[in-house]
Amino acid sequence: MGTSEQLLTIAAVLLGALTTYVTNYWTERQRIRRELLTRWDDKKLDAYEGYVDRVRAGVFLAVELYEHTEDIRRSDEPESALRAQLTEAAHLRGRAFERIMLLAGDAVVEAAHNLNAAALAVDWQATGKTPDALTTWRDRNRAVFRAINAFHEVAREDLGVSGTLTGDTHPDRDLLLPQARRDNNA
Repeated sequence: MGTSEQLLTIAAVLLGALTTYVTNYWTERQRIRRELLTRWDDKKLDAYEGYVDRVRAGVFLAVELYEHTEDIRRSDEPESALRAQLTEAAHLRGRAFERIMLLAGDAVVEAAHNLNAAALAVDWQATGKTPDALTTWRDRNRAVFRAINAFHEVAREDLGVSGTLTGDTHPDRDLLLPQARRDNNA
């Protein structure tokens, strides 16, 4: 075997080693990048889920307070306790919103702002800060649940989840009210 053949063999081995090194480097880099994206997606999902859960919990407390103060349905809890629970729920909603501000993109943050405004309108009517009629109350509740659905849409898009929650496949839904309340208070 001549010197040129030996040099060619050494060059081929070095080229193979270099190619293997570069391939492994790029593969590892892509794996780390995917892990980071997955980790942030997990954090986003937790933040989005927690925020919607806090909003819904606040709305349900607002409904209980409003129905209690308007003598629609009396609560077992005293009004002061309901107000304290609603205040705490608003505080927790605010903390959950801050996580959205830290993790989400522009569209999700904007949807969260809209959802916050709709939830505050419900809170304010429930506490009497903006007294209004029962029909307005129901409109505000419809608005908050439309805002939740809009938030879901942009959050799903941000997380890369396919499909939608609105349109022909998922028609609009209205508030679920017992028949007697729908008939008597329409």
